[in-house]
Amino acid sequence: MEDNIFITQAIDLANQNVTDGGGPFGAIVVKDGEIIAEGVNRVTEMNDPTAHAEVQAIRKACKKLNTFDLSGCEIYSSCEPCPMCFSAIYWAHISKVYYAASHHDAEDAGFDDAHIYREVKLKPHERSIPFIKIDHIQKIVPFEIWGKKENKEKY
Repeated sequence: MEDNIFITQAIDLANQNVTDGGGPFGAIVVKDGEIIAEGVNRVTEMNDPTAHAEVQAIRKACKKLNTFDLSGCEIYSSCEPCPMCFSAIYWAHISKVYYAASHHDAEDAGFDDAHIYREVKLKPHERSIPFIKIDHIQKIVPFEIWGKKENKEKY
């Protein structure tokens, strides 16, 4: 029953965001049955391609809980997360994802992430945006410094 309430709230956020001039996406982060944060798509408003609903909600939840680790939290999204949001969810250690519309529904509405899924599978130099590795002599120095650091906080 709670799941239905939370997913409805995420969809309501998306609906209101469209009415307010934004994109059709909304998300909420929940912990122990309580809404911790919510987010809507603000890409065009903020001129920020990373300002997706899930990312916005994750940022707010981390700030509210004063942590980068959202273990034990769940995210409810009006739509299946895109590849970027998918990654952010894993980096945040969110425990479970609930979504309403599929990425196919989003594609039908003009939001197509299929090309990103295809690009990830390609070798870096074969992508439509070339990823060019530069073999620099100091390439692993930052990792060596990190490895020797005694007071590091692992994530």
